[in-house]
Amino acid sequence: MLDVRELAHPEPFVISVSHLKEMAKEDYIYILNNKNPIPLLQLAKEKGFSTLSFEDRKNIWHILITKNKTKNLKELLDV
Repeated sequence: MLDVRELAHPEPFVISVSHLKEMAKEDYIYILNNKNPIPLLQLAKEKGFSTLSFEDRKNIWHILITKNKTKNLKELLDV
């Protein structure tokens, strides 16, 4: 899990992109953020990743990103 809620802009984006570059196809990354990282999600989709993001009742964004198109991200988050 990558918790970037306490980091200042642009650190969450830079760190997340760094993790994406190192991911194997079967891996996924689970990110906690204070906002929906739309630029990160757009970049991930352009690079062929699958994404899922949602905001919980405490206004925390949960983001999952993977290269594995067969992985059901909703099951991983149990949403």
